[in-house]
Amino acid sequence: MTTTDGVRTVDGVDTVFAVSDALRRQHTAYVTSEGAAWLASASAFPRSVAALWSARPSTPSVLPCGIAFDAVSVPALFGRRLLEQLWASGPGSGPAAVHRGRVLLLVAPGTAQRLPSLLAWEEWADRVPPLMCHGAGDAVTLPALYGPPDGRRGTDAASRWVVAPDTRSPWLPGADVLLWACVRAARNAAAGPENTAPVLVSAPGTA
Repeated sequence: MTTTDGVRTVDGVDTVFAVSDALRRQHTAYVTSEGAAWLASASAFPRSVAALWSARPSTPSVLPCGIAFDAVSVPALFGRRLLEQLWASGPGSGPAAVHRGRVLLLVAPGTAQRLPSLLAWEEWADRVPPLMCHGAGDAVTLPALYGPPDGRRGTDAASRWVVAPDTRSPWLPGADVLLWACVRAARNAAAGPENTAPVLVSAPGTA
């Protein structure tokens, strides 16, 4: 329940979330030109990246972490639960994608270093599957800007955006928000089959 603007009561604790409902509804499943500019800013050569995308917009890209974003990769089922928690009860997610059977979350720089140590202290940590955290010095493969040439967007697509970048300054969750979402997702998974996550077609709140 939201008590005041930007404050939501979660498990009896008032938590400040920086993202308004109006901002969350702006997220789409397609990369905008502003979102592409933000992604390109992760590279040391953004103009070269932009030129490549202009020539081959349906080609996946490899971008470095640690500057514009870090990345957290989780198994598909848990990733669905994680996104559900972030959108249904939390502040929403930053840009997120499905790639090779895993869910990839773009998160605030520094999160890759902090999240594992925070999670290690949680009593539910053993219920959270191993996370692949990518920070400074790492690179990740991201889906094409505009999807496959034939326009397919089925649930079996190997690489696709679920919540695509759509602004030059997207809000990105940090380690604290992801820790909360991981614990909630693990609790719900332990509660029983009635909490099985839906097929990940698009995150709640996306167009």
